[in-house]
Amino acid sequence: MWSRRHFLETISALPLVGGFTAASTARAATAAGRKGGRDYFAELGVRPFINAAGTYTAMTASLMPPEVMAAINYASTQYVMLDELHDRVGQRIATLLRSEAAMVTAGAASALTLGTAGVLTGTDRQKTVDLPDLSGMKSEVIIQKSHRFGYEHAVRNCGVRLVEVETRDDLERAIGEKTAMMLFYNNNNRVGRIQDEEFAQLGKKHAIPTFNDAAADVPPVDNFWKYTGMGFDLVAFSGGKGIRGPQSAGLLLGRKGLIEAARLNAPPNGNTVGRGMKVNKEEMLGMLVALELFLAKDHARENREFERRAEVIRSSATAVSGVNAEVFVPEIANHVPHVRISWDGADEATAAAAVIAMRDGEPSIAIRSEGNALVVGVWMMQPGEEKIVARRLRQVLEKKG
Repeated sequence: MWSRRHFLETISALPLVGGFTAASTARAATAAGRKGGRDYFAELGVRPFINAAGTYTAMTASLMPPEVMAAINYASTQYVMLDELHDRVGQRIATLLRSEAAMVTAGAASALTLGTAGVLTGTDRQKTVDLPDLSGMKSEVIIQKSHRFGYEHAVRNCGVRLVEVETRDDLERAIGEKTAMMLFYNNNNRVGRIQDEEFAQLGKKHAIPTFNDAAADVPPVDNFWKYTGMGFDLVAFSGGKGIRGPQSAGLLLGRKGLIEAARLNAPPNGNTVGRGMKVNKEEMLGMLVALELFLAKDHARENREFERRAEVIRSSATAVSGVNAEVFVPEIANHVPHVRISWDGADEATAAAAVIAMRDGEPSIAIRSEGNALVVGVWMMQPGEEKIVARRLRQVLEKKG
């Protein structure tokens, strides 16, 4: 199963080739020149690319719509009290997402830290100062062994110890006086032996707060209220992926008391575990507008467009002898059409080489590999870029034959 962790490990292992070619710099400078402004990326020697991979943080996730940028620019010209804006934006988001309460965070990882901190400290101001010293607080978080993931440090920042379980019986035996919370990684729902509804029910049965990391799991849009509706006490989402808000923003949804406690561990409060996780007024307003746009969108129409783009790429790839390609939709995270491509004699090394060839070519295009196959994500492309990706991909595949 593909995961955010697997992707980050793979991309970090690839050599940094073709980053500063004269052709790519000239292309970027030309694009900026047409707009009559400075080309900051060209000045810095940073090469832009067509995103045919997906909403990965390392690839700067998604592009914000003009309406979001307008909200950010609006907020940048005036002063407000940050806590007041936090309150009002949180209330609006909670209403939109059918949640008891909500807050904007500095990304989904920040939501994990602040939510965990809120569970541990409640509204005790001294405890917010004491973290990660857990003297007088509960100190264990239960997680399924199959749900260990590359972002759990955000929870461990609060000083807790993760206790692994595999079965329902394991979980119930693990619950004790030190148990503070139960953590669930939504991407691995089908992998674990305790699935989402049962996990949330067990939390209710034992009066243990449950926290679901669903960072990359919209669309579909109803996931926003699906998990709180199941009974999860806290749910985290990324703001800069499918929602197309600021990449440095996220959402924490859940019970009112827990959100209030999380807020006490967050800026502008000083001397807390979350002090460094600032969310400015521009990000708060941008996140709200991005969410409003996302909820109002015709998702069925957008999905048909993604299917069309995927078919353009699939048909171009399969025009090359020995190449197989299929359109698929991941079950949970990034739940939109993708294209999986393989060819005769392909292995992990040749697939990784194709990724580099696409990134190093002109124009530069980011795709990803998964074992011996290439995976192309179409939803972060700009209109018309699917034709460019299809053409370049065919050129690379023809050289593999």
